[in-house]
Amino acid sequence: MPERPYTILSCSISLDGYLGGATRERLVLSNDADLCRVDRVRSECDAILVGAGTVRDDNPRLLVRDPVLRERRRARGMAESPTKVTMTRRARLDAASNFFATGDSEKIVYCATPSVRAARSRLAHVATVVDGGPDVEVDRLSADLHDRGVRRLMVEGGGRVHTQFLTAAAADELHLVVAPFFVGSSQARRFVGDGAFPWNPGHRARLAETQQIGDVVLLRYALSPRFEETG
Repeated sequence: MPERPYTILSCSISLDGYLGGATRERLVLSNDADLCRVDRVRSECDAILVGAGTVRDDNPRLLVRDPVLRERRRARGMAESPTKVTMTRRARLDAASNFFATGDSEKIVYCATPSVRAARSRLAHVATVVDGGPDVEVDRLSADLHDRGVRRLMVEGGGRVHTQFLTAAAADELHLVVAPFFVGSSQARRFVGDGAFPWNPGHRARLAETQQIGDVVLLRYALSPRFEETG
């Protein structure tokens, strides 16, 4: 099997399992204390990945916010924030979005083969565009990131991306933060979609840690033997 980065999936959900609301307006599920925790996890990673839908809908910067954490990265000879990575089938991405326009780190776009030419025409001046295969294969992407020196990867969604990494058994741990309220609409975005997941009633994921953080709770799951190797 090709080598891949140690991969952490991270997201916040409502009590009824949604990543956001039923509208395009961003729904805040976390709190300030948990956002600081996420910032620390980001600062320890070589790259951070989100799907193209998250880039379009949330327009995230994906930067390390704490100046102390940024300085620690600089002292280790690293960019202030991790390399930004996204994956897209149709390359419908705006080169002026925060993903591309902010931060001093490298930006990488894994694109489905049919859209590579269009993606390079639109994005080559702001990112490295990589052919990710017919439908951007997670195993291929992970192996390529490892070849580029990424040893620790943080995946922050959205739901389609989480589903792809989980069904491909390409994640080593899951950080799931649960907010104390319901969304209550089947039109909202789920944490994951349908799929054949390695963790099921006959193979339960191991809960490695629980932590109350203000009014939310962090559930940390071990998803591979590599979790034990990292301590």
